[in-house]
Amino acid sequence: MLRRVLVAAMVVLALVQGLGPEMIGGGVVPLLLVLAGLAYGVVATDAENPTIYLVVVLAVGATAGADVLSSIHELGSYLDSILDAATYPLYASVATILCIRTYNRVKA
Repeated sequence: MLRRVLVAAMVVLALVQGLGPEMIGGGVVPLLLVLAGLAYGVVATDAENPTIYLVVVLAVGATAGADVLSSIHELGSYLDSILDAATYPLYASVATILCIRTYNRVKA
């Protein structure tokens, strides 16, 4: 249940950040995206076998970095900014996986 709530929160926050970044000022939305990504990394991913998840994060990050959606007329820039905002929690969850894996290796 917590996974679904986190995913829903990340989607809504990415939409807010992508479509209207000035609606909520002060960098609050990116901070909330990062915190949600950190929580998702703890709750929803397996730190010992994260290969599939890391490949998805890599693909989304590469797509966001290449700005491929901006070539769609009228709509592409909005989609690209939403995808850029969606990378915040994904990268944060990768950092969480790294920390958990490192802790498990040191502990063992």
